[in-house]
Amino acid sequence: MKPKATDSSPATAAPYAVLARRYRSQTFAEVIGQEWIARTLSNSISQGRTAHAYLFCGTRGVGKTSMARIFARELNAVPELQEREAVAAAILRGGDVDVIEIDGASNRGVDDARDLIASAAITPARSPYRIYIIDEVHMLTQPAFNALLKTMEEPPSHVKFILCTTEAHKVPATIQSRCQRFDFRNIPTARIAEHLAVVLKTEKISAEAAVVTQVARLANGSMRDGLSLMERLVAAAGTEPLSSQIARQVLGIPPDEALDELLGSIVGGDAAGGLRLAAALLDQGMSEDHALEMLASRVRDAMVASACGAASELVELPLESRENLARLVAGVPVEELVHWIALCDSAGRNCRSSSMPRTVFDAVVARLCLHEKFAQARDVLAGNAKPAAPSAPAPPRSALPNRTALPVAAAPQPVAKPRDAPSAAAPQPVAPPRDAPATAPRAVPESAARPAAPSAKPAGPRHDPALAAAAAKIPMVKQVMDTFDATIVRAYR
Repeated sequence: MKPKATDSSPATAAPYAVLARRYRSQTFAEVIGQEWIARTLSNSISQGRTAHAYLFCGTRGVGKTSMARIFARELNAVPELQEREAVAAAILRGGDVDVIEIDGASNRGVDDARDLIASAAITPARSPYRIYIIDEVHMLTQPAFNALLKTMEEPPSHVKFILCTTEAHKVPATIQSRCQRFDFRNIPTARIAEHLAVVLKTEKISAEAAVVTQVARLANGSMRDGLSLMERLVAAAGTEPLSSQIARQVLGIPPDEALDELLGSIVGGDAAGGLRLAAALLDQGMSEDHALEMLASRVRDAMVASACGAASELVELPLESRENLARLVAGVPVEELVHWIALCDSAGRNCRSSSMPRTVFDAVVARLCLHEKFAQARDVLAGNAKPAAPSAPAPPRSALPNRTALPVAAAPQPVAKPRDAPSAAAPQPVAPPRDAPATAPRAVPESAARPAAPSAKPAGPRHDPALAAAAAKIPMVKQVMDTFDATIVRAYR
């Protein structure tokens, strides 16, 4: 892709154009990451099977507007046109009279839709078609969409519609059914890094490979975002090469070593060290939600490296970094790493809306460092915890006091009195006559039938004081865990 030529002399210096504009795709072949869409549109033109309306969906910076302009140029800049080159340049610049670009956010009412319908009846000035490119079409109001229904279903033969949106779910189904829909995918990080390297080489700017890769990752699938980030680095570096130190200072990226040390403290359960390293990240100028975002991204890389192996290409890091992360979390289950990511994500959202973001940040870092204790508490609550080994061996059976005299679960028996020794306090019971109805025997007092219990329970596995104390604290531990997870981290468990 060739940039537009500019004259750098002071007398005739042209206005500076940013990298995202100068290195915009000019043809179908130059579109990066959307080759299948470019091929489909190109084939429809060559076969004469172009539709009257198209819907381009996708996130920002993936080429929707660029593709719309290229498609409009291929339709209108036909070889028979005398001013073909001028028309093609005007379309790519967004200033052609027959290709009207409309911002849906500022022209969203029903009156704007009526004006569009009225102008659609006008024949094109010099091109075969009158093409309307409506950007952010989801911002139109419902009455505006309703007004466009009839025109989009049966437009004049010289009218084409190209609708672009980042939120396709907000476009009514009645509009989508009248369009050919194309979903633009996020551009892979490797393709963004490759294009950034070409741009830097063309601009004669030297940069470290790690910087290019880091910028491509921060772009999150958007080529325009990647070029904009690179523009900031170039401006900050001046005449110096782009180094990792400049990237960290300008973009607020913490060094990988700092994140790995923090992750090591979390794995090792060192709450004091984890809080100290987390505070060091904030001292570098990072916000609490940004720090949690970077930590979650690092945990994600560690999770993938642990689950898929250090050689997996899903982790966009050098092989040495992948192996280091795999060793760092070797003893942590993958499901625990997934839980950590959920905690960081939820706490990051809370930090953005909380009046005490530092408190939430420190709380979630401490929570991550205490993951083993929380896991043990969950095992106790679930009944999966193994009983603790007794501190001292149980005494032998013969050494237990009054072991044979302990009561058994049998009913107490009445004590018989001697015949020749009647008691004055307790008279002898008189036997009832044979024809008298049977009556229940008189119950003997429990204190007289049951021997006195020993003063202290014998020590043993059934009467472990430590287990008894832990069992008494289980409701309190469960309440604290539920309150923390529900209030601080939105019940990510």
